[in-house]
Amino acid sequence: MAIDLSTQGLAKVSSNRPWVTIGMWVVALVVAILLTFNFLGDGLTTEANFTNNPESRRGFDLLEERLRGPQRANEIVIVRSLTTSTVQDPAFKEFVEGIFIQITELGRVEGLFIQIIVTDLGRGVVAGGTHYYQELDDSLVSADRRTTILLFSMAGELEDAEDNVHLLQKIVDEADEDSTFRVLLTGSASVNKDFQEVSEEDLLVGETFGIPAALVILVLVFGTLAAAIIPVILAIFAIAVALGVSALIGQVFQLNFFVVNMIVMIGLAVGIDYSLFVVSRYREERARGLSKLEAISTSGATASRTVFFSGLTIVLALLGMLIVPATIFKSLALGAILVVIFSVLASLTLLPAVLSLMGDKVNSLRVPFIQRAQSRYDEGRRGGFWDWVARGVMRRPVISLVVTAGVLVAVSVFSLQLNTGFAGISTMPDDLESKQGFDILEEEFSFGLVTPAEIVIDGEIASEQVQAGVAHLISALESDTAFGEPRPLEVNPEGDLALLSVPVAGDPNNDEAIQAITSLREQYVPEAFSGVPAEVLVTGETAFSIDFFQMAADYTPIVFTFVLGLSFVLLTIVFRSLVVPLKAIFMNLLSVGAAYGLIVLVFQKGIGNGLLGFQQVDIVEAWIPLFLFTVLFGLSMDYHVFLLSRIRERYDQIGDNTEAVAFGIRSTGRLITGAALIMVAVFAGFASGSLVGLQQVGFGLAVAVLLDATIVRSVLVPASMKLLGRTNWYLPSILQWLPRATVEAREPAPAIKG
Repeated sequence: MAIDLSTQGLAKVSSNRPWVTIGMWVVALVVAILLTFNFLGDGLTTEANFTNNPESRRGFDLLEERLRGPQRANEIVIVRSLTTSTVQDPAFKEFVEGIFIQITELGRVEGLFIQIIVTDLGRGVVAGGTHYYQELDDSLVSADRRTTILLFSMAGELEDAEDNVHLLQKIVDEADEDSTFRVLLTGSASVNKDFQEVSEEDLLVGETFGIPAALVILVLVFGTLAAAIIPVILAIFAIAVALGVSALIGQVFQLNFFVVNMIVMIGLAVGIDYSLFVVSRYREERARGLSKLEAISTSGATASRTVFFSGLTIVLALLGMLIVPATIFKSLALGAILVVIFSVLASLTLLPAVLSLMGDKVNSLRVPFIQRAQSRYDEGRRGGFWDWVARGVMRRPVISLVVTAGVLVAVSVFSLQLNTGFAGISTMPDDLESKQGFDILEEEFSFGLVTPAEIVIDGEIASEQVQAGVAHLISALESDTAFGEPRPLEVNPEGDLALLSVPVAGDPNNDEAIQAITSLREQYVPEAFSGVPAEVLVTGETAFSIDFFQMAADYTPIVFTFVLGLSFVLLTIVFRSLVVPLKAIFMNLLSVGAAYGLIVLVFQKGIGNGLLGFQQVDIVEAWIPLFLFTVLFGLSMDYHVFLLSRIRERYDQIGDNTEAVAFGIRSTGRLITGAALIMVAVFAGFASGSLVGLQQVGFGLAVAVLLDATIVRSVLVPASMKLLGRTNWYLPSILQWLPRATVEAREPAPAIKG
């Protein structure tokens, strides 16, 4: 027996066997929850690595292979006197040495059981450390002599350090109870741990705001509580299953921890929207007199088909991010693709099964006033707000087009001032201890002690030429205030690889640090090692950032071309037109450009940021522009396809361009507006968190969807379609062989009532 895999066929099968379908989804949900709780944590990382081989990656690999093994995290304990006591006082010395002993003994004095649990078979929590009283190194003491720092190298890899850093934190917290000293902990592991915890808190904030807001909008759209809660439940199913699959993938390919935030955010947005379209169509078909199963089948042939094409456009756009050779892009793309796919599958299978069981109970718990307004709605009747808007725009299409496009272009111009980078610890909440420790280090010492520039020298280290090059380089760096005092040269046992670590002033991701490393690569190293038979590579956190910026710049045109090309091909096939795809791409680029411009105005220039509760920062996170482009292009094309498909089908039925456009705007206005508002609410919820990166992503997604669902759909689309008339549907004879792939099944034209 042939299996019907069409959207209508899936709806029929699911509605005829609802308990089997729901049972399969429940099993998938339970398995996904078990996978998430048991494996997701191990599959996530705070690191963002390259999958190609830039200079920072090559230097890092050489250090791991031939000098130090896996990179260790550096942690710093800061001890500051709250009195007039200085490091010369015996009590100060006794206090510092007491902390040092407690930390260096971690995992070695707490018994075999704890040793095995926390120290990788007894290796210890820390691999080594130093403090002022060991070598009387004045670089470890502040100018007023009232603050000193203890340097520790954590045992194991970064993940091990993040797992164990709470043990250091416990000792520091206990020491901080002393009324005469302020004791703080900061460093790679503690900062990453705090960053991940704040991200989880932001995720909770986003859910707490986004889900209730989405429910309110759904109630306004449906007029019943029962219908409103179904999309939220289905979105939760899709999110949970996507997280479970991500946990499995993470065992093979570690995913950036931001993937959880992206799965939840995108899952709530598209999962609720897709169910909204299907449930709305089902209720309309029941109101027209179809039986329950017939209404589900018709919804499967129409709304479910729209959902399928919508999901396809988003997935195709997100595929562009998989091209970029960086784990953060691949992680975010993979997570978003998974949750979109499962949202589509839930809408095509789980939702018909739920509707089959609920039947007309989907209209239970009615909100009287809203429900009456919904029941009187008739898309075949002229009039109403959206009909009035469409006809008003088409009466003055030139003015409408010029004014709205001009506004979007004017806002988009600010995107030319987009300054990308990494926000770093300086933008984290002030109440975090690691941030407070960073502030003291930046003020009194240098955070570069934690994340120094690492200069890797691959050659015969003992040779006169290499030694002269090292001496020349050290001399040059000592005369530059952007760098601290270089540490002693580390040489591997074979004598063919050396590491020169140099602290860099301030936040490793700020402009000063980036300029310092750029000068190191382009000026100091070439001058010092000119003609020397050795390869010199600069790595470290700031070098990584510079290589990331360059990689993003190199791949941006490739991703843009890929996404725009795929979108053009898909829209050409769907609408059998060359003009409609070109217009859709141009309009979507306008909304994306305007979103970029607004991000610059709000975050970089600080216009309205205080009112909205956002930080003002000099940069936009380097991964955000490409991420926003792919996601926004997919979401914008989502609504565009839904609207234009109704216009095209109506035009084919009646042959009147103006009436077809008015019908399309009128028939989709309520649903698209509700769906867009749900997305805006979800994205705004995530923008209300503490991390500036999530603020920028949430704000950018929210304003772009809002612009697309209002200005673009309500003004630019009807104005441009009115001006072009029949030209909208121009397809040269040479392309008539293209397959016909309509988004919704064709129906007889409803009579126009007036």
